[in-house]
Amino acid sequence: MAGRTLLDTTAVIALFAADKTVCERIAQTDVLVSSTVLGELYYGALKSARSAANLARIEEFAAAAGVVACDGVTARHYAQIEDRLRSKGRPIPENDIWIAAIAMQHRLPLATRDDHFKAVDGLSIENW
Repeated sequence: MAGRTLLDTTAVIALFAADKTVCERIAQTDVLVSSTVLGELYYGALKSARSAANLARIEEFAAAAGVVACDGVTARHYAQIEDRLRSKGRPIPENDIWIAAIAMQHRLPLATRDDHFKAVDGLSIENW
């Protein structure tokens, strides 16, 4: 195993789609997801045509992966990231700031397919 990696929603969706690259990478690392990513996944499942099946898939995935929740330290990281992005004029979606904050708090690389995470100074990004 190559260590631990925090997955962004885009990486989990690629996993659910059986993307070969993501499946291979996941086999080589311990994966974690933030509670924010789970919220995005649950929301997507609720509005999907196959809601029950998608919710079950998320539950199974969450049980196998570690879930990292937000706390007071995460909130401080969030504020710092938000402030830097605002001062640079480079906003990104709010949920993604929370995801980046958790990754930075726990010093985890973030597996994502979203380029806007590159605007977050000091965030270790892995393009899956």
